[in-house]
Amino acid sequence: MSTQTGDIRNVSDVRRVFDRWINAVQTRRLDGVTEAHPSDILMFDVAMPPQFKGMDRYRDSWTAFFKWFGENGVFEPSELSITAGDGVAFSHCMIQCKGSQGEGGYLPVRLTLCYRKIDGQWMIVHEHHSVPHEPESGQ
Repeated sequence: MSTQTGDIRNVSDVRRVFDRWINAVQTRRLDGVTEAHPSDILMFDVAMPPQFKGMDRYRDSWTAFFKWFGENGVFEPSELSITAGDGVAFSHCMIQCKGSQGEGGYLPVRLTLCYRKIDGQWMIVHEHHSVPHEPESGQ
């Protein structure tokens, strides 16, 4: 299921950026993953460190992810929602994620992407990846 809010053209343009990014992750193409990002990308990640800024750190995080992801990993979005204005937009979805080593089940990842139109092009300026956490009893 997918929901869309805002100007239909902006939503459509943001959806294309999202789809290209997802496809690049699924096909393990680092240049495609980084393509629609500015040099000062800010990312909150599941893995450590939990926050970093800049393209070099962003590329490093995906290089490490692709090692874990392997050849048979799964990175499948669902419940996509996109809201787009004239200059800013965001999307959020759930990601079914699993590395190719096969240990454990699927990791439910929450993904929020924030976009900004820069020089007429939609760019992903912020990513927030997170996983649900159940506090230990007594906390």
